[in-house]
Amino acid sequence: MLDIKFIRDNSEAVINGIKNKNEKRGLENLLELDSQRRTLIQETDDLKNKRNSVSEEIARLKKEKKNSDSLINEMKQVADKIKVNDDKIRTLDSEIEKILLYIPNLPHSSVKVGKDASDNTEVRRWGSELKFGPDSEEADFEIKDHVSLGKSLNILDFERAAKITGSGFPLYIGKGAILERALIQFMLDFHIQKHDYIEVSTPFVVNRDSMRGTGQIPKMQEDMYHCTEDDLFLIPTAEVPITNIFRNEILSITELPIKYCGYSPCFRREAGSYGKDTKGFLRVHQFNKVELVKFVIPENSYTELELLVNNVENILKELKVPYRVLELCTGDLSFSAAKCYDLEVYSPFEKKWLEASSCSNFEDFQARRANIRFKRDPKSKPELIHTLNGSGLATSRLMVALLENYQTSEGKIIVPEVLRPYTHFDIIG
Repeated sequence: MLDIKFIRDNSEAVINGIKNKNEKRGLENLLELDSQRRTLIQETDDLKNKRNSVSEEIARLKKEKKNSDSLINEMKQVADKIKVNDDKIRTLDSEIEKILLYIPNLPHSSVKVGKDASDNTEVRRWGSELKFGPDSEEADFEIKDHVSLGKSLNILDFERAAKITGSGFPLYIGKGAILERALIQFMLDFHIQKHDYIEVSTPFVVNRDSMRGTGQIPKMQEDMYHCTEDDLFLIPTAEVPITNIFRNEILSITELPIKYCGYSPCFRREAGSYGKDTKGFLRVHQFNKVELVKFVIPENSYTELELLVNNVENILKELKVPYRVLELCTGDLSFSAAKCYDLEVYSPFEKKWLEASSCSNFEDFQARRANIRFKRDPKSKPELIHTLNGSGLATSRLMVALLENYQTSEGKIIVPEVLRPYTHFDIIG
């Protein structure tokens, strides 16, 4: 959430930022409501000051046994006016907050202005995109996609998953389930041992305040699975419960930075996915992910963002999966992000890059919504912290890249070397 004072003082920059993010809703009548609120607050403060001074006068008159009825009657009218104003202020506060909750975070000044994903900038890539087929130097066989590989090896069954739940939900079987579990365990261990993250295991359902704190609601509520009876939400990412660990708390600077990682299943309705490629793992409603979340002081947050991206890259290098890093333009940034890098893995069958991780700096946007602050010393005023998160990584599209890049001419799958201590087998066939 943006600070109303910042919006008031920088309205043109905020309007441009909203426009550059392709958001349809603007400031609406926010500034007018804010002006009304400030006028009412000033008027009410004046009335309260008058009431205080007259109350002293009434007390003096009573002490001197003089008549104060006229002043008492006047103060009753003042008290009634104060109550009316306070009610109006509360109504305005509610209306202002409703608008603020739909205003996105502003892009950082270093972010390229662009319309959509086609304007993103490739920063670097690692590995080579394998090109299978009779004309390829890498292989002399036709590559299979991850769906047919999973079916032929009896490690994935999307058809039975659809019978159990519906389309967009995976079913792992045998060595497929073991490979998925191995991938999660490897990534957790690597981030803990090599990158000094602290593991957390959080609830997989959260309350409304938690979803509001990280920016998923109210704007994106239609994409969330909602348990109406208990007013709880299935988490779209572990970013939500992990970030909200410190909601309404004040941390000490001596505790920072705090770096948490955690595994969770993620649930997304993908309400806007009509017409997009939904085959297999390309777009699912449930997937597994290892999440990385950082709580840092403001002046270090962009250094921490680069380190976060590097942490995710190290996983992909260990797995020997071709990937590239994109810096997102303004039009492709998420609602809450000030700056974001996407890491995409390569699918030889689809002949395209698939997003497997997003690493974002939210600056103080989430912290203001969730009221997460820190103090530089015991006597200093609390400041809003900066929060960051990154997928470290999501397994669904990473599994596509693993299965397709590690397949053999016999239709088998070679297990990446770093996963073998977890799977206890080196080939699926």
